[in-house]
Amino acid sequence: MTVVPPAPLDPDQVALSLAPFGHSRMLPRDAYLSDAVLAWEQEHLFGGWVCVGRSSEISTSGMTAQSLGDYGVLLTRDKSGVLRGFENACRHRGHELLPCGGTSEDLRAIVCPYHAWSYRLDGSLIGAPGHKDAVDFDKSAFSLKPVGVQEWHGWVFVDRKNQGLPFAEHIGELEGIVADYDAETLVTPVVHEYDVASNWKVIIENYQECYHCSSIHPELCAVSPPTSGENLEMEGNWVGGWMDLREHADTMSFDGRSGGVAMARLDEVERRTVMYVAVMPNLLISLHPDYIMTHLLTPISPDVTRVRCSWAFPAEVAGAEGFDPAYAVDFWDLTNRQDFSACESVQRGMKAPNYQAGPLAPDEDGVYQFVTRIAQAYQGS
Repeated sequence: MTVVPPAPLDPDQVALSLAPFGHSRMLPRDAYLSDAVLAWEQEHLFGGWVCVGRSSEISTSGMTAQSLGDYGVLLTRDKSGVLRGFENACRHRGHELLPCGGTSEDLRAIVCPYHAWSYRLDGSLIGAPGHKDAVDFDKSAFSLKPVGVQEWHGWVFVDRKNQGLPFAEHIGELEGIVADYDAETLVTPVVHEYDVASNWKVIIENYQECYHCSSIHPELCAVSPPTSGENLEMEGNWVGGWMDLREHADTMSFDGRSGGVAMARLDEVERRTVMYVAVMPNLLISLHPDYIMTHLLTPISPDVTRVRCSWAFPAEVAGAEGFDPAYAVDFWDLTNRQDFSACESVQRGMKAPNYQAGPLAPDEDGVYQFVTRIAQAYQGS
């Protein structure tokens, strides 16, 4: 069993976050401001299963590289469609095999740009220039170092330390919630990227409550009652809940009308609700009747988070002549910016010298679920 050290935080302040709901406090100030805490989170919270994007971003006979903390992972897909993950480091001198954020298609081999060591898409070494006649050079000893990888309903997860829970336990009962949306068949015509001057946890805390909706989201409140729905407590490494649509609304858009069609396998309840889920530690999934929006969070520093927001629709809808995803995209781009402005203000406010973690309101039970998970992790094991 791996022993995790406690986070570099005052344990008494962390314990306040674990008091019963109604008596607890938010996480300590340094949890949002400290470089040392973020380094601990990158090593431990982001050391297990982490979402890195959509399956469609990795083509057959292609590869992509993604940054995870201080180093990257390389994802490849061979001609048979098998996805694999490796440390993005050549076995010769450690040079990155592909710049993080880059993609390549129609590959015959992975070639290191430094000294041209080459690898198959399964990670095995093909050749090392100058070593053909080298004595005792065993190519099988220099395959790329594997990392755990899992595709789930069109999302790709990586376990870079190979120390996470079995993936089925990580997802738990979320599987039964997401399955009917057939997310793996959807296409993603629009992606927005935001650099938010806020800690990653502030963004998730905002996502887990609508206590703020009446104050800053008049457009959202027009199509969804801010006090509707409830949060769930189910098995898995995630938190989430649902909200109703108003009687006149078919989806989340400025007028409540959909520019697409509802997912084919949804029941009547799913067609009248929007589900909001935070899969720990960095994937936010918003399940609408007619589209799925996801936010992929990448911490850059304690007070900067890169958010990659995408909108996915049924292929027959997205491919139809004249389809315009703006009905969903424009609504949520505005809502995102309202949220991110609030999160940035929270981040600035927490820098006040006398700021102390505050209590949670009765409508913030979703925030409590998230905060207690983080606080428990901070205590180590």
